[in-house]
Amino acid sequence: MSFQFQFEPVFARADVLFDGFLLTVQLAGLGILLGGLLGTLLALLRRLVPALGLPITAYVEVVRNTPFLVQLFIVYLGLPQIGIRLTPEQAAVITMALNLGAYTTEIVRAGLDSVHPSQIEAGLSLALSRWQVLRYIVLAPALARVWPSLSSQFVLMMLSSSVFSFISVQELSGAASNVEQDTFRSFETYIVVTLAYLGLAMVLRLILMALGAVLFPSGSGLGRLRQSAGNR
Repeated sequence: MSFQFQFEPVFARADVLFDGFLLTVQLAGLGILLGGLLGTLLALLRRLVPALGLPITAYVEVVRNTPFLVQLFIVYLGLPQIGIRLTPEQAAVITMALNLGAYTTEIVRAGLDSVHPSQIEAGLSLALSRWQVLRYIVLAPALARVWPSLSSQFVLMMLSSSVFSFISVQELSGAASNVEQDTFRSFETYIVVTLAYLGLAMVLRLILMALGAVLFPSGSGLGRLRQSAGNR
């Protein structure tokens, strides 16, 4: 039996796929922003407030050792049972932020641990305030060292957004499912969707690389830290 590709029915529903693509971008962008900020804050709190070390570590271990889909179901299906009702999109963003926050916490923690205590002492001896030491001597070099790892985790989180179709979010995978059911062209539909995800991942990686170049210029010490971390 011969098989012939027929992309015309799929392209006829391009508007549905494009809407799903835009929703994926929106959800991923918001989830990455919130998750990145949450993880960075928790990593700093775990270092600065020892009393919070145990609960933050527990949160990180629970999230990193349970499936993302199960976490999504807990947020979307479990929270309404205690009176917290969320739209599918809200549940998707919250789950993404919580999941990414745990991974970001560990990545940033590794960066913070790489800053030698003598550097902090040197900053204090130069009459820098504790906030200046934290910002310029601790946090900036830490983020420079782990930026390649953070960038990879952000891309993986964007790709994980495909599971949101399980709670009826019409992102790219959900839109693809609708198109496949309408056209009965499964192979063609998912070839197009695969290329869309591939393109989105590559563009996001380029954006993160450009952001890293702005935050950590190649001619600076922070830039050299980023480049050395990326070459490992």
